[in-house]
Amino acid sequence: MQQDRLAKLNRLLELSIDDNAFYQPRLKAVRESLPLGSLEIFQRLVSFTDKDEWIEDQNLNPPYGTNLAFPLEAYSRCHQTSGTTGNPMRWLDTPTTWDHMLDAWGRVFRGAGAQTTDRVFFAFSFGPFLGFWTAFESAQKLGMFCLSGGAMTTETRLKAIRENQCTVLCCTPTYALRLGQVARDCGYLPDTFKLHTIIVAGEPGGSLPAVRGQLKQLWPNAKVYDHHGMTEVGPVSYECPEHACRLHVIEDAFIAEVIDPDSLKLTDPGEKGELILTTLDRVGSPLIRYRTGDLVQPLPSGKCDCGSSDLALEGGIIGRCDDMVVVRGVNIYPSAIDQIVRECGGVVEYRVEVKKVRNLVELNVTIEPEADLEDVDGLVARLSRAFQLSLALRIPVKATRSESLPRFEMKAKRWTRT
Repeated sequence: MQQDRLAKLNRLLELSIDDNAFYQPRLKAVRESLPLGSLEIFQRLVSFTDKDEWIEDQNLNPPYGTNLAFPLEAYSRCHQTSGTTGNPMRWLDTPTTWDHMLDAWGRVFRGAGAQTTDRVFFAFSFGPFLGFWTAFESAQKLGMFCLSGGAMTTETRLKAIRENQCTVLCCTPTYALRLGQVARDCGYLPDTFKLHTIIVAGEPGGSLPAVRGQLKQLWPNAKVYDHHGMTEVGPVSYECPEHACRLHVIEDAFIAEVIDPDSLKLTDPGEKGELILTTLDRVGSPLIRYRTGDLVQPLPSGKCDCGSSDLALEGGIIGRCDDMVVVRGVNIYPSAIDQIVRECGGVVEYRVEVKKVRNLVELNVTIEPEADLEDVDGLVARLSRAFQLSLALRIPVKATRSESLPRFEMKAKRWTRT
C-alpha cells in the first residue's frame, strides 16, 4: 500500500475505535495493533461489514443509526437510498467528507476529458439520492456550466440541451437511450446538438458493448463514459481513458479488495469476485471492509497499460451477487440479458418476468419493438434464437404494442418476480 493510504487507514481506524459506536465492538481485535503496518494485518484482524448490519442499526437507532464518528451537529448533508424494497437508508456527511466526494467525482469528469469550458446537463430529477448532488456540485466546483433537468419532460430536456448548447450529458444509460430515441422521433438531427460526452451510471449497461453501440447510433458525435458509485460509499470509479468498458477504482479514496462471495476468501489476481471497499475519506460515516454486492473482474496483471495504478475492472460492474437467477442450472445475470437484447437490435424497451413453474425457475421476455419495424415476428424469432445460442436455454419471447412498457429516468426496473 502507498504510505499515504496506509496513514489514512490508520486515522480511520483510530477515529472509529474512539468515537464510532457502530464500529467500536467490531474493531476490538485491531485496537492493540495500531498503527497497522500493512494491508495484510488489516485483512487478518478486521471482519467484513454487510448491508444488513447497517440496515438493522438504522432500524434500531432511527433515523441515522450509530455509524457516526462526530456529534450530530457536525453533519451538514443527508442523503438516502430510494427505499423501493424497504425503509430508505440515510447517510450523513460533514462539510469535509462531502468535499472529498466532490473531488472524487472530479476524477470521473477528468477521466471523461471534461474541461471547465464544458456545459453539463443533468438529466434527472433532484431528490435525496446522493449521486445527483455529488455530480452537480462537483461540476460547479470545477467551474463548469451546470443545468439541472429536474421536473422536465424528455422533450423539454432535449430542447434545453439544444438551446443551452450543452456539451456533456449525465444520466443513466437507459435514459440516454430514451433521450436519443425521442430526439430521433422528433426529427432532431445529431449535428444540431453540441454533445460530445455522455457520462452514465446507475446500471451495468454503461460498460456493455451492445448498449454503447446503440448509444453511438443515437448520439454519433458523443463518446460514452461509464462510472459507478453507491449512496453509502460515494463515487467509486471512473472509466479508463484508453480502454472502453474498463473502470478504475479511485484508490486514493478507497481500499479495494475482491473476494469469493461464497468462501469470503480473497480471490487470485484476475479472478472474478465481489468488490469490497473501505472508505478512507468519508470518515464521518465510514464503511470498513464493506461487501458492496458488486461482481467485478479485475485485470490479471493488476495494472492497466494506460499508466494508472488504480485497480482496473474489466467490463465495469458485471452484475450484483443477489441479482443472479439460476434457470435450469444456468447462472443468468440481468446484464447478460441486456447485452443480448441490445445486440439483437430493433427493441425500444423490454421486460423480464421471473416465475416458478412446478418449483422450477423460468424466464419470459416481453419486448416492445421499434414503432416502424415491419417484421416483428422475425425480431421475436431472432431474439429467441440469440438467447438459445448464448445461454443454451429456450426463453419465451413475445412482442407488445408500441409505448406499452414503462420508461425509466432512474435505474431501470425491467425484472419482475412472481
